[in-house]
This record gives sequence, C-alpha cells and structure tokens, in this order.
Amino acid sequence: MSNGYPGQQLTDEDALKLIASDTHIGMTNVDHQCEAYTFKRRNDGTYIINLKKTWEKLLLAARAIAAVENPADVCVISARPYAQRALLKFAAHTGATPIFGRFTPGQFTNQLQKNYREPRLLVISDPRVDHQAVTEASYCNLPVISFVNSDSPLKFIDIAIPCNNKGAQSIGLMWWLLAREVLTLKGKISRDSGFRLDDRVIMPDLYFYRDPEEQEKEEAAEIREAPKESVGGWDAPAIEGKPETGGAPGEAVRLDFGIEKIDDWAAAADTQQPSAAPAAAGWENQPAPGNTGAGAQGTEWGATGGSW
Repeated sequence: MSNGYPGQQLTDEDALKLIASDTHIGMTNVDHQCEAYTFKRRNDGTYIINLKKTWEKLLLAARAIAAVENPADVCVISARPYAQRALLKFAAHTGATPIFGRFTPGQFTNQLQKNYREPRLLVISDPRVDHQAVTEASYCNLPVISFVNSDSPLKFIDIAIPCNNKGAQSIGLMWWLLAREVLTLKGKISRDSGFRLDDRVIMPDLYFYRDPEEQEKEEAAEIREAPKESVGGWDAPAIEGKPETGGAPGEAVRLDFGIEKIDDWAAAADTQQPSAAPAAAGWENQPAPGNTGAGAQGTEWGATGGSW
C-alpha cells in the first residue's frame, strides 16, 4: 500500500495489527471535517476509518515530532485513563514531557504558575477530552497533533491522525507506532531490526492499558501457585538456603522453630501451670506507703527508722 513516502509503506504486519486492535472502527456519528478520513458506513451505522489515511497522517506526525531538536520540548497530554500508560511509555522512549491526568488550566499561559511550560509541540489523545490544553495551545500559537475519531472536532488541530482513540488496545497501538516511527526517523532504531531498545524488543502490549484490579488478581494467583513447604506445622513458601544457615544455595531449607506438637492441651496446661510465689516473710503486716495512721504497724516502722 503506497502512502506517498518512499520506503515507508504500510506493511501487511502493521495492517494486521491495526485491524486486530479495531483501529479502523469509528463511531456512529461523523464530523464534517473528519468525513474525509472515513472509508464507508456499515449497516449498523458505524463508520469505518480509512487506514491508508491513518498511516499517512501517522508518518506526517512522526516527521513533525522528529524535527524538534530537544525531545523535552514535545509535550504529550492525555486525560483518558486508557492512554496514560501508553503516554508514559512514549515519553520514556522518545524523551518527551508527559502530562497525564487532569490538565491544570494556565500551564501554557500563566507564567506565575508553578507548572508553567513552554513546549514547542503538543500531542494529545482526544481533542474532546483534552479541550483545555488545545484551547491554551491556540493562545500561544502551539501546534497540536491529535488522535481523532470520526466524531472528533478538529478546531485548533494541526495534524489529525484518524483512528479509534477510545479503545484501550487501539490507542495503545497508535502510540506504539508513533514512537517507533519517531525513533526510526531519528536513526535510533532501524526497520530491519524492529522496535528494539537496549537489546530488548518493545512489544505493542507494553503500551496497552492494564486494569489495576486484574493486575492484583494475577499477582495473587502467582503467590498461590508458588511452591510451599510445611514449616513448623504451618504451610509456608520454601526458603532458599544460605551458606550461613547450613543449606546449599537454591536448596529449600526446613526451619525448626523449637515448637513441639501437643496432643493433649489440658494435660499440658496442668503440668506447665506456674505455682504461687511464697509470700515474703515480715511483709504481710507492713503498712502501705504513705500510711500515717497510729498503731502497732506505725510503731514498728518507727522503731526500724523507716520514714515515709
């Protein structure tokens, strides 16, 4: 599939990734400016996005990002939770400045604000959700690149990348493709080796959103499936032996806490019950401290020279 850029054609593998993540699925509504990016409309009313135009705009956005000399001057913003993980990974791999969560008004226009920034390029995930950042970018003549759906408004958007920006896998894949193309244009990776950094392959699922509840369930399942060994009457995970404990490295060691098994707790309680301590001789008739009453006890204390 030709896209107008020699040597940068959409491969069959990338096309399959886009289709598998439902990047081509739009909404039932269409904006008059985004209608040019749609291919057709299904019988159920859903618009299909033209992936050829998606790839062309993706390469154009990658060229604009790679043209910025300082990568930190590129500011990436997303208030949508599905795109925040992809946004942080994109910033870590390309050196961009991430702003995730709620965008504080005045970050681009109020110089007295603590988080004031002066970026040269802005990349967002949804112009409808991130409208505050787009509005402030228009005040300071800041170019904006945005992932847009079929019903997204294109006001103040300079480069629109048509895609399904509401799906968790779709938006993650688009950020992954954008990061890969930016690094390719900068010469940090090659198309022959693929998306590889520090001898580590960066897969698209690294940019996908992960539900915190499902992640906790997976960690709990891994703990339950860990090998266990009975230690002192309880089931506890096997502990690797250390040279100072007498076990070989990597060998499970049974710890003895000196706890003996007791079958008859009643008999053990009778034999282990402490006896009453004998009363100290001569102390049973002594008065309490501070007692000033007269009597034989007070006389006895006075005779011994005690003073309270």
